[in-house]
Amino acid sequence: MEAAADLRDTALLTLKFKFNPKLGIDNPVLSLAEDQDQSDPWNLHRPRFCLLSKEEEKTFGFHLQQHLGKADHVVCRVDPGTSAQRQGLREGDRILAVNNNIVAHEDHAVVVRYIRASGPRVLLTVLAQHVHDVARVLQGSDAFLCPTLASGVRPRLCHVVKDEGGFGFSVTHGSRGPFWLVLSAGGAAERAGVPPGARLLEVNGASVEKLTYNQLNRRLWQSGDRVTLLVAGPEVEEQCHQLGMPLAAPLAEGWALPAKPRCLNIEKGPEGFGFLLREEKGLDGRLGQFLWDVDPGLPADKAGMKAGDRLVAVAGESVDGLGHEETVSRIRAQGSCVSLIVVDPEADRFFTMVRLSPLLFLENTEIAAPPLAETKDLPAEDTVEPSGLAGSRQRFLYPGPGGGYGFRLCCVASGPCLFVSQVTPGGSAARAGLQVGDTVLEVNGYPVGGDSELDRLQQLTEAEPPLCLKLGARNPQGLEAWISLESGE
Repeated sequence: MEAAADLRDTALLTLKFKFNPKLGIDNPVLSLAEDQDQSDPWNLHRPRFCLLSKEEEKTFGFHLQQHLGKADHVVCRVDPGTSAQRQGLREGDRILAVNNNIVAHEDHAVVVRYIRASGPRVLLTVLAQHVHDVARVLQGSDAFLCPTLASGVRPRLCHVVKDEGGFGFSVTHGSRGPFWLVLSAGGAAERAGVPPGARLLEVNGASVEKLTYNQLNRRLWQSGDRVTLLVAGPEVEEQCHQLGMPLAAPLAEGWALPAKPRCLNIEKGPEGFGFLLREEKGLDGRLGQFLWDVDPGLPADKAGMKAGDRLVAVAGESVDGLGHEETVSRIRAQGSCVSLIVVDPEADRFFTMVRLSPLLFLENTEIAAPPLAETKDLPAEDTVEPSGLAGSRQRFLYPGPGGGYGFRLCCVASGPCLFVSQVTPGGSAARAGLQVGDTVLEVNGYPVGGDSELDRLQQLTEAEPPLCLKLGARNPQGLEAWISLESGE
């Protein structure tokens, strides 16, 4: 059976030999099987898509092999009876993408981070290892192997609240799914971001693709005065069809969601952080880490922590499935500057219902540093340091989908000064307020210094996310004498 299963990949590849008069040898050529459509750019080596769900299990049921110093993400074991086995993941498969993030050239830790951050469901793009190796040799690159959705072309998770006109949509009538929506002009669904002609995929986190029309109507009626829909517009549906990609929930972007994760950036005070971390069962029945005993007036309270918040991530890393001791260790490892991502009980209920991780929607969450002292003249995200560094401010940066922070650093040859020389528009650095000319004073609470410029840059590149940067006043004079060094990218 295994040999027959492997043929599903190799059948897409046909090796022929063509005589090359210049070399005097036969060259292998990758060609199409006779029944393949040559207009399809992915038909030579179409990857497989495995939509995994934890459901009752604690894991997806597969293990990755780690090659030190090599970006090569190969499945080394698939546990029997798990979601991974049921969805066709096999030993030897190479992971090309996690959800819509290409990981072929990412470090092992980045791939693990993407998978953990995906929560209870994840979409893996995979290709059998031997097929991948042949295709890469013949084409000279593996950049073409992994199809991804174009920017802005993604399914939508829309939260619709009834008004006097109801939900503002009707469903195309058929005895059984799939179903498409017809919107009322200016209605609740249209205002919630549902695109015209959208295909209905899920209602409140449950698939409706195989429901009957009457079952769907009953489910919508049971939703009450609000419902969360996973939908795909015609452009998304067409592109996924062309790529052979499923219309999967982990690919979705949020539109007008009723809840979102919060990022708390906390700097330890003389009396500590001011909260208690406790392990207990959450709404999904699984153990989680919850925040209690938030002391009024202490850093956690000032950062916006509320008693009963559920801890989702520490320093951008998901804590899903971690035990209490390991979670505490990760918090302590951050030192005096801690970044926590949390959800309140309402948000916890929402993301549990739709079976998606809050971290998938973190890009829509504003991230700002908490004020360390009361100030009337500075913007809310700025901080005033008691050490006398007038004009200094803190910024917290999280890596983007590609792992970068979206800025470049330079150093002045004539002095010990690191400053920002370039900020990528729309990147993490730009959203955090970094500006060209800003001087870097500290990284994660440690002064930037050393015997050489490389020592200072090494502190930045080795720091664990998020980056907590203390920035000084802009230094336009230094811009005239800088040595360009790629670091922040």
